[in-house]
Amino acid sequence: MAMRDMLRKVTGESTGPIASDRSDVLTPLTDTDRLALLETLESSGLGWFWATDPSGRLTYLSPGAIAQIDRYGPVLGAPLTELVETIGEDGEVGGERPLGFVLAAHGKFRDLAVRLQGSGHDQWWSLTGHPHIDEQGEFQGFRGSARDISAQFSLRRDEERLAQYDTLTGAANRYRMANRLDAFLGAFRSANRSCALLLIDLDRFKQVNDSLGHQAGDEVLRQVAQRLERIGVNGAEVGRLGGDEFQIILPDIDDRGMLGDIALKIIQLVSQPYATCSGRALIGASVGIAVAPYDGMTRDELVKSADLALYAAKGGGRGQYRFYASDLASAAESQRMIGEELREALGSDELDMHYQPIVRASDNAVVAFEALMRWDHPGLGAVGPDTFIPIADDLGLSARLGEWALERACRDAANWPGEIRVSVNVSAQHFFSGTLADTVEDVLERTGLKSSRLELEVTEWVFMGDQPMVDATFARLRKTGVRLSLDDFGTGSSSLAFLRRGPFDKIKIDRSFVRGCSDRDNPNAAIITAIVSLASALNMETIAEGVEAMDELELVRDPGVAMIQGFIFSRAVPNDVVMARLASGDFTYEPVGPVRHRAERRTQFRRIGVIHENHRYDAMLRNLSRTGALIEGLLDVPVGTELVIDLGGGQLAVAVVRRSQDATQGVEFETPLVSDGAQGLCTRHRVSPHQLAAVGAQVIDAASGRRFMQVDVSARSSRAV
Repeated sequence: MAMRDMLRKVTGESTGPIASDRSDVLTPLTDTDRLALLETLESSGLGWFWATDPSGRLTYLSPGAIAQIDRYGPVLGAPLTELVETIGEDGEVGGERPLGFVLAAHGKFRDLAVRLQGSGHDQWWSLTGHPHIDEQGEFQGFRGSARDISAQFSLRRDEERLAQYDTLTGAANRYRMANRLDAFLGAFRSANRSCALLLIDLDRFKQVNDSLGHQAGDEVLRQVAQRLERIGVNGAEVGRLGGDEFQIILPDIDDRGMLGDIALKIIQLVSQPYATCSGRALIGASVGIAVAPYDGMTRDELVKSADLALYAAKGGGRGQYRFYASDLASAAESQRMIGEELREALGSDELDMHYQPIVRASDNAVVAFEALMRWDHPGLGAVGPDTFIPIADDLGLSARLGEWALERACRDAANWPGEIRVSVNVSAQHFFSGTLADTVEDVLERTGLKSSRLELEVTEWVFMGDQPMVDATFARLRKTGVRLSLDDFGTGSSSLAFLRRGPFDKIKIDRSFVRGCSDRDNPNAAIITAIVSLASALNMETIAEGVEAMDELELVRDPGVAMIQGFIFSRAVPNDVVMARLASGDFTYEPVGPVRHRAERRTQFRRIGVIHENHRYDAMLRNLSRTGALIEGLLDVPVGTELVIDLGGGQLAVAVVRRSQDATQGVEFETPLVSDGAQGLCTRHRVSPHQLAAVGAQVIDAASGRRFMQVDVSARSSRAV
């Protein structure tokens, strides 16, 4: 088609009047003038023209537009859909109405945003077109105009990005994460697909801001976001909700073994040191995990479940992950109540101090006792330090707890005979309070304890504060004459720089290296040997904690560990028990424990369901391991019988009876259980609520037709029920 004819179709056949220089004379615009006018428009770059044949191949495109297309081979004659691709409202390629669909409809369209394919840089056009119908009513193709909207589109995309992405870290913001989670859950609900949600809270981040400044804190947040993007899970959406809280959406993952591994990887990544403008920073992470549809069907339900799991992870000691469980709501309420009453407990006699002996490896003689805080709550009973100390950190009570612990431990130790020392843990929050050295001096003066009999255990977290302040605090403590120990060595980001800066007398080998050190192919034994050699070169002593079995004791003695602590000698006991033993003159502790360390088997006493064929029985779970369980409740079940153990919450484990005596069966799971993040066990997969309802419809609870007799194990009788 001639340019003249195409332009007539674009602009219309009629010619309007144009005013000449003389106001009383009108002359029509000739075709030549009109063509020149439109060619001027084309050459200016303000707009172009295009046309296709009925099959969608370009028959005309303005020269200025052709110059922008990066393509091998001719442009004219190529399908328009090969040159440009549709951009949706969210900036994603494809959009709701692909260009091919629009052209195939043979209808008018206006300002359709498209991107040039194969362009070395982002370039967008706006296309307007309408069908060309000949006199016989036959479709002859499209005629239309185009204009370059790259600048406007880029600006709009940047504005949309600002609305959906965090300006500090570049991660998705709360608004985008909420929309993405809604979209996933809505799309997956009908197909019964799963979607995992991970909530991540940074541990000790406030300490970074307080000690290194907010600029350093911002840099840490940026680096955290970058590390989370590297978790390596396809389809993962990473966002920052605000403050130090992040969120990750993992579509189509419900394997809790895999999710636990991902959570551990996140914790390890986040816990590595950060280089900032103000110095080295070290933080941790706690992770809460919930999975749809098991833990919630809507965004609000799933977020609430993940939030409860995160609260449990932080309450369990931090640096951990937790899966949502139905009992977490009551646990969260219990922790809230503990937080409210902890302040009152500090001013009452509810807090107490127990002491665990630290013995010399060569002769088992006690050289020190570690002071371990205990809380006998009037309503809840014994509340462990793993529960209330993280709560104290959140409430800013760690310094007060530390002052109380120092006062109580030194007062008790002052009455011990000889030169037996007392070891007291110092939290990073107490260390950074600026009052630690003054408190130590005042307590030693009030209690009369010799400074050489007080040991302060600090972790490497104290090195993450302001370096001059850290060095000054260490110098003052050393001047008082107290001994210093580096606790939990090797569990975080310990380095020789820490040992060089801190004037330590002792390195404490963490229990995680002792556990399993006697197992074949376990590297912990080599790690212990290396730590002992390092300490010896630096003229420091070593102590191994958490020793429970004879093979562990032998292994930590061999490389020359100086002191040992653990259940194999004694648990932590009240001060009156310590005083009675020391008064008798018995200063040695003989090791008592199993010959070999074995994997922990958790004793449990709870009701479970047992399904055989189409019948369900009630039973009691006595103990549980990764590979099996001991159950009671069914009489004379033959070895080799296949059962389904219902552990609750959609956890169905296929098992085979391996041992059977009377009403007790030892079963082996077809698929081993995995860690639930709380030192417990759970199934890898769960049955969704829909599937569980279907399974329940097939199970018969009636006693008639049952193969086995069910007994009342709670009453220890053989009464059939």
